[in-house]
Amino acid sequence: MKSIKNVTIIGAGALGAAYAGLLYDRDEKSVSFIAAGERGERLRRLGVIVNGRHYPVPVLDPDKIDRPADLVIVAVKNHHLDQAIGEMKRAVGSETILLSVMNGIDSEERIGAVYGMEKVLYAVNVGIDALREGNRVTYKNQGRLLFGEVRNMVRTERVRRVKEFFDGAGIVSDVPEDMVRTLWWKFMINVGINQASAVLGAPYGTFQTEPEAQALMESAMREVIGLAAPAGVHLTVADVDNWYAVLDSLNPSGKTSMLQDVEAGRKTEVEMFAGRVVELGRRYGVPTPVNERLLERIRGLEARRRGA
Repeated sequence: MKSIKNVTIIGAGALGAAYAGLLYDRDEKSVSFIAAGERGERLRRLGVIVNGRHYPVPVLDPDKIDRPADLVIVAVKNHHLDQAIGEMKRAVGSETILLSVMNGIDSEERIGAVYGMEKVLYAVNVGIDALREGNRVTYKNQGRLLFGEVRNMVRTERVRRVKEFFDGAGIVSDVPEDMVRTLWWKFMINVGINQASAVLGAPYGTFQTEPEAQALMESAMREVIGLAAPAGVHLTVADVDNWYAVLDSLNPSGKTSMLQDVEAGRKTEVEMFAGRVVELGRRYGVPTPVNERLLERIRGLEARRRGA
């Protein structure tokens, strides 16, 4: 079984930086970022600082990549994915494995439409409590990376290769039997906690202790459960309960990525969360009033931040 030695990450946000730091600790020659233009120059100049340590991770210009990677980790925001797909072209060879750790339920298909689904593995991170300010990322809990093929009753060779590599790098991971259900479960979580935190301006601790905040979060999540069945995915209210075990492990002062985006005046992923829920609701004839309101409110927050 061929081992993974050369990893390229596209996206140097909280998750991309956290994984880059872990991989750099394992072997500083094994990991690099892909970034173009001013973004690439800034990343070369400043590097990333993860939990107080500076990591001068090499940065590859998309037009000058001279060899394919064994593994490409895609860690960009949803609205940057099309650009990322183009920029990673020279890093993708005949045996490259593509792993998206993005939010949402369709990034794998979008990547696979260009490079072939035979290169793509599905993945989500559950439970990281990272905070990002500029090139600085801090976290107490790296969470767990759930990844694999669509179905994993038996692990394929490439899944075994990636699992072996992650274990060696100290990246906590697991391989669920049903990755589509796992993607929808994470989608349900994000629709709840990310959006509720953004409109309330609240950290994880609020959702660990405050019933009113929990009620808003859960009402958005239940609308995803209502959409899952017509989409052919089995989610139940027990999946909401399972989320609380993860939530309670997070740093109470930690903030969701959407709240951090709102506070920093960055574009959020609301179109991929509430926007997608509303779209699917119309497709399946399922009412989604909570997410319709969240979509309107978060769009309003974005507009006010841009005008500030």
